[in-house]
Amino acid sequence: HVQPVESGGDSVQAGGSLRLSCVVSGYIYTKFCLGWFRQAPGKEREEIALIDADTTRYRDSAKGRFTVFKDYRKETLLLQMTSLKPEDTAMYYCAASDAYCSTGQFAYWGQGTQVTVSG
Repeated sequence: HVQPVESGGDSVQAGGSLRLSCVVSGYIYTKFCLGWFRQAPGKEREEIALIDADTTRYRDSAKGRFTVFKDYRKETLLLQMTSLKPEDTAMYYCAASDAYCSTGQFAYWGQGTQVTVSG
């Protein structure tokens, strides 16, 4: 069992960068799926980036701009976001799974961190 805790959300100008962090403690060593999702007001939650022992994958709109990676020393899942656009504005959530990413099943969710991109 793990309780992800996100941080790093902020308000930035278009074209700027942010790094989101998600503390998952010992779960950072899992072979199973860890991921980032987002949800904008009035829209459904969408997958942004997922990582497990077999694969790393990104939403098309995130490819080339976002990078998901693990900091084992800090037991943290990170999402580096560059070239931010107003349409990236959303609440960003971190999630952990007891299965590989291909199952699409996530049992553990954080409370979210807000990203707002203006301009």
